[in-house]
This record gives sequence, structure tokens and C-alpha cells, in this order.
Amino acid sequence: GAMILLGDSLHNFVDGVAIAAAFAGSVPLGIATSVAVIAHEVPQEVGDFAILLESGYSRSRALGFNALSSLAALPGAVLTYFLLPFIHSLVPYLLAVSAASFIHIALADLVPGRRTSGGLRSLAWELPLMALGIGTIITLRWHAG
Repeated sequence: GAMILLGDSLHNFVDGVAIAAAFAGSVPLGIATSVAVIAHEVPQEVGDFAILLESGYSRSRALGFNALSSLAALPGAVLTYFLLPFIHSLVPYLLAVSAASFIHIALADLVPGRRTSGGLRSLAWELPLMALGIGTIITLRWHAG
């Protein structure tokens, strides 16, 4: 239980860094990054909650510790925000690492499962959702000028 909480706290801290760096690039990029972080955090936190329950934590204790580890994103974001004047030249690299992380999640976690799951019914759900995601990014970019 303690290792999952420590790892999750570090992960959430880095998510905060990614979100702050993205907003430093542009508001639409910050919004897109925030949505991506939320989209991958929800299933991850549910999984962490299940692991904590299996480790012997009560439901309320597991929920409390899970919420506490999620708050680690705030110091990551705040620290990045205040350090930006000194590390502004690093923002493109922070964004590249953030983008690489999301590409890794997609390729390592989502695509392999696609080969064995769902069939046409699953594809009928996935294609419109992918189109919605692409459309959202295009719309954010278009509104950014």
C-alpha cells in the first residue's frame, strides 16, 4: 500500500508539472493537457483504490490516502509556475516529455488491448470518440489563433 501511494504521489507531482508547463505554452495546450491528465488519472486512481483495498486499507482510509496522493499535483504545478521565469527555456523539453508520456500510455496500454477486444461494436464506439478527441484538439488550436 505505501509503495503505491508513494509512486502515485510522484506521478501526480509530475502531472502537475506537465499541466503548468503546458499552460505556460498556451491556454489551449494547458486545457488539452489537463483533459488528457484527467482522462488517464480516473482509471489509474480506481486501480490504485482497488490495490489499497487489497492491501488491507478500509474503504474510507483508501479513499482518503488516494485523494491525498492526488493533491501532489498541486505542489508540482505551483513549483513549476514559480520556477518558470528561471526555467522558461526548459518548457519545450517539459512539453516533449509530457507528450511522450501520453504517447507511451496510448501505445503501451491502449493499442495492445485493441487487437483482442470488442470487434465491430467496440469499434463503433471507439472511432467517434477518437474523432471527438481529434476534433477537440483542432478546435483548441483554431481558437488559439
